[in-house]
Amino acid sequence: MLEAPNYLVSRDLPSSCEEESKWIYNAHCVLQLSLKKRLLYDDDTHQERRASASKMLRVEDHRSRDESEKVTATYQSSNQSQQGGGGDQQSPPITRLDQNALLNTLAHCSLSDFRSIASTNRTFRSLIKNSELYRLRRAKGIVEHWIYFSCVLLEWEAYDPNGDRWLRVPEMTVNECFKSSDKESLAVGTELLVFGKEIMSHVIYKYSILSNTWTSGMQMNAPRCLFGSASLGEIAVIAGGCGPRGQILNSAEIYNSETGEWSVIPSMNKARKMCSSVFMDGNFYVLGGIGEGNSNMLMCGEVYDLKKRTWTLIPNMLPGSNGGGGGDSSAAAVSGAPPLLAVVKDELYAANYAQQEVRKYDKRCNVWNRVGSLPERASSMNGWGMAFRACGDRLVVVGGPRALGGGFIEINACVPKEGEALHWRVLASKPSESFVYNCAVMGC
Repeated sequence: MLEAPNYLVSRDLPSSCEEESKWIYNAHCVLQLSLKKRLLYDDDTHQERRASASKMLRVEDHRSRDESEKVTATYQSSNQSQQGGGGDQQSPPITRLDQNALLNTLAHCSLSDFRSIASTNRTFRSLIKNSELYRLRRAKGIVEHWIYFSCVLLEWEAYDPNGDRWLRVPEMTVNECFKSSDKESLAVGTELLVFGKEIMSHVIYKYSILSNTWTSGMQMNAPRCLFGSASLGEIAVIAGGCGPRGQILNSAEIYNSETGEWSVIPSMNKARKMCSSVFMDGNFYVLGGIGEGNSNMLMCGEVYDLKKRTWTLIPNMLPGSNGGGGGDSSAAAVSGAPPLLAVVKDELYAANYAQQEVRKYDKRCNVWNRVGSLPERASSMNGWGMAFRACGDRLVVVGGPRALGGGFIEINACVPKEGEALHWRVLASKPSESFVYNCAVMGC
């Protein structure tokens, strides 16, 4: 997992057992281990964090006491086998029933606790690194969102809004050609994908939160850059972009993070590059971009129905003039960033960086309505250098004011409410380069 404070690890199990049938005893044990280590790290916030974590661990589906005792026995035997031998000794094998119960318990824990839980023994460490755990969390509707961004080439960091923590991602090890190339980023499942170009080919680097390492990802069927992309759970779709010879593409592909494979899907109606994409109502949308033989920004959008495998063109879907994000000036369209889009609760929002405002899309009337302003200190260069994303039920803006000799990065967030103007608040800030090269939000 990602870097976090080191904790002292105690393997003593609590002697008492929860009387309430809605609690799984093993979850209680894991929670106590995590909280003991946190107490050694920060005694002042112990009670507040314990209450928060305990609330998160309450199990909704009322498991039987027999299963709870079975899980506890597995945990005890695993720990007893490792007493005096350290956490790297072999844990006793567990049955499929044991594993399912443990995964169900861990699914209710916070991601910020996973590192300390994994340090208790090999059994929990293997389960924390099991992709099935994260599928189970999504199936239960337990999703936490972390914001990944890069303000220095090849360096990434993450921010955990739930734990209010900054986390360091291992630095990428790539050649100078990739470092200076245009890059796109995409978070899907438990992976962060970074797309770029080396000397002779397009490449993909993949960071996994399960292994906390970067590896080379599997190439697309049609390598490209400057494309639109969005993810939904374990899958992602990319569309359009520029091919190796500079040709503008209308082709599209779907990525499965569970298998690491790319599959070709039907092509769009229009070829486009520098477009933006989102998932809304379970469908994949592509907006804007520059088309073939025309340097103006395309005003139409397209929607791909994953079940029917069909594309539908939506005329005049792009917001109005954005100084490069949807206007009719060819010079502005070429120099400006792709449209800044985000979807919260299946509602589409766009950031108009020229007028420093946020608009909301009316799906029934195919029009955009102003709902508020962007944060005052979030600046950009024709839309470049600022990230506008959805993070759970919040809109977030990652960026900062331009400053010579350094500055700071700031994460602003707001929860959009029907009929109300946006009210931004600062989630976090820190000294940093203020230009955001890439940004992606991972939900798992």
